Amino acid sequence: MIKAHLLRWRPRLRAHRTASTARVQPSGAASQLDLSHSPARRERTTMRVTTSLLLLLALAGPAAAGPLDMQGAPQALVCSACHGFAGQSRSNTMPILAGIAPWYFKKAIQDYAAGKRPSPEMEPYAKMVLQLGVDDVAAYFAAQARTPSPVVLEPAAVERGRAAAVQCTLCHGVSGKGDPSKGVPDLTGQPPGYLRNQMLLFKADRRSPGDEHLKALKTLMRTIPDEQIADLAAYWSSVR
Repeated sequence: MIKAHLLRWRPRLRAHRTASTARVQPSGAASQLDLSHSPARRERTTMRVTTSLLLLLALAGPAAAGPLDMQGAPQALVCSACHGFAGQSRSNTMPILAGIAPWYFKKAIQDYAAGKRPSPEMEPYAKMVLQLGVDDVAAYFAAQARTPSPVVLEPAAVERGRAAAVQCTLCHGVSGKGDPSKGVPDLTGQPPGYLRNQMLLFKADRRSPGDEHLKALKTLMRTIPDEQIADLAAYWSSVR
């Protein structure tokens, strides 16, 4: 079943990569964010992860035992080229999926797939995850113990961010762990580059544009200088 889905999605992903080369890049400060790879690299990544996943599924037999035995593990491999095996991203700009709350993972996938959270990179993968079974993939990542990001943090930036973090705690709590009952996500332990990029996207109204639930957050972000956003990212990345 999974193999059939991947075979069907492979040409769609290739076509999406080709079409994305014609997209106009935004101007201004927000366009400086490191949010995507080059089209050629995205094409290679797509082909590599799809081919690898097909090979692993073809070779796996009933006697095989290991990390792919967990429910949702084979489907989750589609995320591994960018987010690392088992969601353990080692990148500064790619979020760690290991340990992520299922509700937040599913919302992100659904929003990417529907275009509510615009991302030419993520949209085709999100649609694939929905086809493969988002509940299983979400449960798999939630069950993984998170390995801390290897990105080195500047101690001074962490301390500046700590002093400024009170403005985040009103919604995300003193711990930064969020409140699932209110749809508020966990801020902690993610790579600082990813956190910074997301805050800048909120500030520029380029993440989830038109979402009324995020209006207050975006208003707040517009009052925070970019330098302080970087410090906040460093601080919340340091919190475990």
